[in-house]
Parts: sequence; C-alpha cells; structure tokens
Amino acid sequence: MNFRRWITRAAAAAATLAGLLMCATATAHAETVRIAMIETFSGAFAPLGQNQLSTLRMATEMANTQRWAGRHSFEVTPFDGKGSPQESLVQLKLAIDQGFRIIAQGNGSGVAAALIEAVNKHNERNPGKEVVFLNYQAIDPDLTNSRCSFWHFRFDANSDMKMEALTSYMAKDAGIRKVYLINQNYSHGHQVTKAAKELLKRKRPDVQIVGDDLHPIATVKDFSPYVAKIRASGADTIITGNWGTDLALLIKAALESDLKAQFYTYYAASSGVPTAMGSAAAGSTRQISYWTPNNETFAGKDLAEAFRRQHGDDLVAIGIHTMVQMLARAISSADSLEPLRIAYALEGMKFKAVNGEVEMRAGDHQLLQPLYISTWSRVDGKKVQVEQEKTGHGWRLDARLDAYVASQPHSCQMRRPARAG
Repeated sequence: MNFRRWITRAAAAAATLAGLLMCATATAHAETVRIAMIETFSGAFAPLGQNQLSTLRMATEMANTQRWAGRHSFEVTPFDGKGSPQESLVQLKLAIDQGFRIIAQGNGSGVAAALIEAVNKHNERNPGKEVVFLNYQAIDPDLTNSRCSFWHFRFDANSDMKMEALTSYMAKDAGIRKVYLINQNYSHGHQVTKAAKELLKRKRPDVQIVGDDLHPIATVKDFSPYVAKIRASGADTIITGNWGTDLALLIKAALESDLKAQFYTYYAASSGVPTAMGSAAAGSTRQISYWTPNNETFAGKDLAEAFRRQHGDDLVAIGIHTMVQMLARAISSADSLEPLRIAYALEGMKFKAVNGEVEMRAGDHQLLQPLYISTWSRVDGKKVQVEQEKTGHGWRLDARLDAYVASQPHSCQMRRPARAG
C-alpha cells in the first residue's frame, strides 16, 4: 500500500475513533437529576400536595423535552411527610440514604424550618455529599432571616413581602375601617398576624383591629363559632393567611352565615377553596399571589390549560415551574450536578419567568418577583378567561406590583462554604 494512502486512512480511522469516544463520553456524562419531593400526600392537606406534585412533574417533563439542562434530565420521587416536621425529617433521611441531592418542599413553614436545620447538619458532617433544599411555598420570613442557610432557596414571596403589598393596596380603600385577623396557630399564621398589625398601623392608623384569632391547624371542622365572633366584632374586612381546608371551611362558614365582610387572603386559589367559594364569594374575596392566569397579558394561560387537560386540576403553584427553570439554568451554568456548584450558580440569578422578571437575591436566597392582587369574579371571556375548579369563576386582576414594591430588607448572616476548585 502506498505510504501516503496509509497515512490518510489511519488519520481517518483516528478521527472516527475520536468522534465515537466523544459521543460515548457525552452519553456517559448525561445524568438524571433526582428530586425528592417531601410533601403532604395524606391527610387533610393531601389535595394540595398532590396538585404540587403534578405541577413539579409537568415542569420536569417540559425540562426533559425542551432540554432545559442540556444533556441532563429530571426525575421526581414523592416522599410523604404528612405535614409533620418529625415525619418529614424521617423522609429526608430516607431520601438522603437513597442518594437524593435535591430536596423540594413547600407546605408548612414549621416543616421547612426543621428541614433547613437537618440539611445544614448533614452538609456540615458530610462534605462532598451535600444536598440543596428548594422551597416553593413555606413563607415564614425567618426562613431567610434568622434561619437563613446557604443550602436553602425560597421561590415564593415571604409573608411580610405579601403583607407589604396587600396593605399598600388596602390603604387606598377608605371603606376599610374594622379588620379581623384569623390565622392558623403556627409560625406562618403568627407572622401574618404580626405583619398585618404593624403595617396597617403605619399605613392606616385609623383602621381598628377588632379581633385576632389563632386556631389549631388542620383540626377545626366547624368555623361557625369563629364567624360568630367576627360578626359580633363588626368587622368589615378579614385578613387570613389560612390555606387548604382551613381556608375552605372558614369561607364556607362565612358564606353560610351570610357574613357581610371582605376577605383578603394569601391562598384562596389553593385546592378546594374555589369550590367552597362558588358564586357567593364573587366580588368579596381577594388574594395576594405571585401569579394569576388572568394577568395583564395572560402569560401562563397556555400552561394552565395544558395542566387542566393533563391532570384535571388547576395550575396554582407556578413558582414550581420557575424553580425547575432556574435549577436547570444553574446546572447548565455550573456545568455540574454538584449541590455546591448549583447553589453558587443560583445565587443572584436573574431570570424572565412566567410571572415576570425575577431575581434570587444572593444575600438571603429569597426570590424577588412581581406580586398580583386579584378578586374572585365570574368568567367574562375578557378580563377573566381562566376559571378554577369548574366554578365559572376565576381571578380578575386588580393590581400588579413590581418586585421592589414588596421587597423587604433582610437580616441574614449567611455562612458560605468555600467554592469548589
């Protein structure tokens, strides 16, 4: 064989082999990002947990199809924490023992606080085997203040931020004279009560707080005695951070007693509450949220409709969608699945989410995002196009507040590990 021809063929073979090796290497490095979702999948709040699990699965399916994290894919496994800090810690240990390095949770700030502490301890004791905690709904401000952690990221606005926005809107309504506070008796409920009192005193000193009740969480079956107290107080407005069945039963009792008062809520869009409200609550119930499908441009309406088709349920927790998008971007940016690199990539990240421009504040790992105030209203095909729970009603946008309006200073003194080399 001619020497020149032999060299040419050898070079071609070498190039082919190199290409095959590159393909093999790329395939070998394509990994599955396993997310352990520790949530309430049994008991009174199970419908909400199931809705959020469906949302996380829809978001990760989109991520896999559209390759948000490049060659990597996502997989979700549910762990039933039963809404209990103790049981959730058991599930966290099971997840870590099974090799999960990404933890997601949202229902219950008490649960989130326990998880943060446990994650911190695990990561300190197991360098190189750290886990990251992604929080999509536990909104006690302390979680990004006195309890802040490098390993914890919150994708919902905290309760003080929401109350800042809500009271700024309420302050313009001269008809509000007497306010009644009713909340669940745990950290979130305490924070809602505290913030409402402080902010109303500053913005509307003429408004009277005529009642303040804290009731057991997921225990009260009949709220009519509480409603009787609200009626006797003469309150024209009720502020509540209640969620799930506690909010559904409260509003149901108020409607059955024909209580003439406005509700300002955090979670009236959560599973079961729209059905309890029906047409009777139209015009009298408002919500502060980080998104509504009937927003000024109907951004996310397509996602809501797809979710309804796939799961027969309403898309409420759009923050989970944002969480997966930002996690995928962090993985791509860090070019790593290591939690330490992912955490540093998430810090300070700015992103165009469904609900607008958002930023993961580096100082405390609190997502800054627009907030929306909306009123429960009949579907009209114009301002209200997306209904909830087949009630013929949905949320009509009243105001969109830019992130800076509700932004709160933080007191986080975060301990950061050394960056990976």
